[in-house]
Amino acid sequence: MSPFEIRARPPAQVGSTPEPATANRFLSTAAWILFAGGVVAQIAFPYTNGGNLVLTVASVALLAAAVGVDLASTRGGRAVAALLIVAGGGGLLAESVGVHTGFPFGSYDYTGTLGVELLDVPVVVPFAWIMMAWPALAVARRLTGPGRRWATAVVGACALTAWDVFLDPQMVDQGYWRWHHPDPALPGVDGIPLTNFAGWLLVSFVMIAMLDRLIGHRPVDALPIAVYLWTYVSSVIAHALFFGRPPVALVGGVIMGLVAIPLIIVLVRDRREGRQRALR
Repeated sequence: MSPFEIRARPPAQVGSTPEPATANRFLSTAAWILFAGGVVAQIAFPYTNGGNLVLTVASVALLAAAVGVDLASTRGGRAVAALLIVAGGGGLLAESVGVHTGFPFGSYDYTGTLGVELLDVPVVVPFAWIMMAWPALAVARRLTGPGRRWATAVVGACALTAWDVFLDPQMVDQGYWRWHHPDPALPGVDGIPLTNFAGWLLVSFVMIAMLDRLIGHRPVDALPIAVYLWTYVSSVIAHALFFGRPPVALVGGVIMGLVAIPLIIVLVRDRREGRQRALR
């Protein structure tokens, strides 16, 4: 073999770094494994009277990691950085301002039982924003279509806020935070003031609008949509059967269902149309 032939050998045969497609497949597989771990942690909640600190942190960490790794596999490092800064940093800022001023959620404070805190906010809280912000955006895009930024921001804000109809009662019941003025509240969602959901809509709208501009579009985002639908179904079941809050299951099921059920209809329709095209 001549020196020229050695130099002409394709890099894929002599290089030691994996091809991008291989790396992306690895990340995608890792994301689904992390998602499965988060699901297992949440399934254990009913057997510990609604969860404990270890399960709460584990489920949030695993699902936040799942959506982050999935985003890395489909959009790259810049998109992950955008999610961390906008959802994580923005969520931390909003919560810290909320604790100290009462704006925009209403007057509340953390009880010191949710782990390490930063700016008087438990560190796990911004990761919860990360965990659901990307799924909310992916769901909104699937429902509104590309290029409709205002519609995407509105639907995404509703998708993210609807999740808190389930989250807040559970966390308050577990003693992780408390509201100073819990009334007026949504019917059936006692103990959580309406100001909380108004604040969530505001923060979520800004957050989703920013992420929509910073994270590129793709035809299919399976994992974040799976995270959203799992959260919906599991939250209804958990509050109805295990957490002693059937009214929350009903109200949350209706409110989050305004996003989740149309999403399911769209997914079923698209799958049916895909099968029909494949048969032609």
